[in-house]
Amino acid sequence: MNDFVLKEIETDKIEKELEKIGFDKSYKDRAADKFNYKNIKIYSLTPVQANILKQTALSVGADCATHREVITSKAEKSDCILGGSISQLKKIAEKLTFQPFGLKFLSEKILSFVETKKYGKTKIVGILNLTPDSFSDGGEFLDYDKAKEHFEYMFSSGADIIDIGAESTKPYSTRVSDETQIDRILPVLKFARENGFDILISIDTRSAKVAEECIKNGASIINDVSGFDYDENMADVIAKYGVKVILQHSKGEPQNMQDNPVYESLMDEIYLKLNEKIDFALSKGIKKENIIVDPGIGFGKTREDNFEIIKRIKEFYGLGCEVMLGLSRKSLLNMADYDNEMKDIFTVALNTLAIEKKVDYIRVHNVYLHKKLLEVMEKY
Repeated sequence: MNDFVLKEIETDKIEKELEKIGFDKSYKDRAADKFNYKNIKIYSLTPVQANILKQTALSVGADCATHREVITSKAEKSDCILGGSISQLKKIAEKLTFQPFGLKFLSEKILSFVETKKYGKTKIVGILNLTPDSFSDGGEFLDYDKAKEHFEYMFSSGADIIDIGAESTKPYSTRVSDETQIDRILPVLKFARENGFDILISIDTRSAKVAEECIKNGASIINDVSGFDYDENMADVIAKYGVKVILQHSKGEPQNMQDNPVYESLMDEIYLKLNEKIDFALSKGIKKENIIVDPGIGFGKTREDNFEIIKRIKEFYGLGCEVMLGLSRKSLLNMADYDNEMKDIFTVALNTLAIEKKVDYIRVHNVYLHKKLLEVMEKY
């Protein structure tokens, strides 16, 4: 009797595995689509659309889960989970082009979705807090000379972007006036410009007035933790100057976001809200390539919610925008009584997962440590 040996292959580079067994090299890239699988959730289809999608999926050997009452048409709408290899999903999309009920447009969406791939390296966004009350380093860099020193240190440590903020948005923090924010930020922007630092500068603000003043003085990214919810003029400012914007998900405002945040479906709610924000940005004339999304670790989420987001961060790639993750020194570490050095060690450990999942940006306090991490991981 044969003693068969089996092993599951866990890799995103199946082409190399095919080559190792002697598979035809000229066909391996195309064949890889048959070995890469995706489960795609499609929202709010009619019973007719869902039934056609399911039958189309079955016709190519894939499958599609629907509401159990779709078959009877008792369900007014149904979310669907379409699962199959990349090759099968492309065949499904091709077949849908010949179907009625708007399914031709779903075909285009599916093709666009399955062809989305992450390229490039994770970039480091260094945090410079010009505040007296930041949860992590409150007051440490409020002094101009210390702010300059830290800016230079993060630059020399290998930051790709430096994110400057003058208003703490930690839980239960209070609003800081536009004038105060501008007075704190502009001297640092002037220092960066006059000394020729070749680095992108992001401004962490919810205020359109602050954003515009900083853009005029050299900022090229605006990090709006409210995702346009705080200031109705923010989107117009972003569109006017053609800069990048980070749209973050936040449930509520800093004053109340941690007051028992509850979700019926965490990942769905965050995904759909970010999708809504993207659509709004596009309607204002902001280019999609200028939008970065951030699921908002710690902004109206429980500790369990935060870890669920980290584990499933790749789901946000389906929005078609770059993704940023900011977990540095936050409460999900459950280390309130530890110093920042220890928090940074655990932050690096968690960000290892983000880098493995090819997140576009990680927002961190300790640039030096994360740069060393990237140097190690990029070799493998």
